[in-house]
Amino acid sequence: MTVRIYDIMACDVYWDFEDSVGLPKEQHKFLVSFFPSETPVPDQIESIVARGPGGYQAAFTNQMFTNANRDGWIYDPSLDYHWYMLNVPAGFLAEGTYTIEVTTKDGEVLTRSREQRSAPSRAIVDGYLAHRDRMAYTLTSWSTLAEFGGPDAYYVYRLAQAASLREFDTQKLLWWDNIYIRRARGVEPLAGLNKGSVDLPIELTPGNTYGLFVEITDGNAQGEANICVFQPHRFLTA
Repeated sequence: MTVRIYDIMACDVYWDFEDSVGLPKEQHKFLVSFFPSETPVPDQIESIVARGPGGYQAAFTNQMFTNANRDGWIYDPSLDYHWYMLNVPAGFLAEGTYTIEVTTKDGEVLTRSREQRSAPSRAIVDGYLAHRDRMAYTLTSWSTLAEFGGPDAYYVYRLAQAASLREFDTQKLLWWDNIYIRRARGVEPLAGLNKGSVDLPIELTPGNTYGLFVEITDGNAQGEANICVFQPHRFLTA
């Protein structure tokens, strides 16, 4: 069995989802993505723990991620790989070094670390809140913060067949704009930067309702992100 970490995230999240009663806007998340493996990665994982300054610790659960549990693995069939995400509704992260430790069932321990900075996170959130109510959307386009004189940012677009947040399933996306892999492959070093539209590689069915989720972040490599703004989902008819 072989488990290899591709990259990690340990960053702030501004949670602006609709229907999030009881959840604070200021949260944080941890994410660890893995290279493809012949044996599915979840079958090889014993534990995943995030550690940070001041004795901070948070454990992932080895289960399928859902909108309800907000903790577990997601499989991306487009690249045949798994990644784990843990959303923690407990404010923004303190600055400092965060490490994600992966222990496999055969006893191997893998770690990856990154440095979290607060200033870039605050700049993106302040820019978003200043212009939130002016931002417009279609099924394939959206406003960027830069259009209103706000900070530069990267945009990650996801599309699913859904008419509500409950129906929007991260495990069953029709397509998503993977700016991270384009940056990693050197195809587009600035992939996603101030990007306000996509050319869909799939056909939409007239009359069907689709959900789109456009995430705002300050980095197009997972380990470089200090903030992810989870904008409200939009549900539009083709």
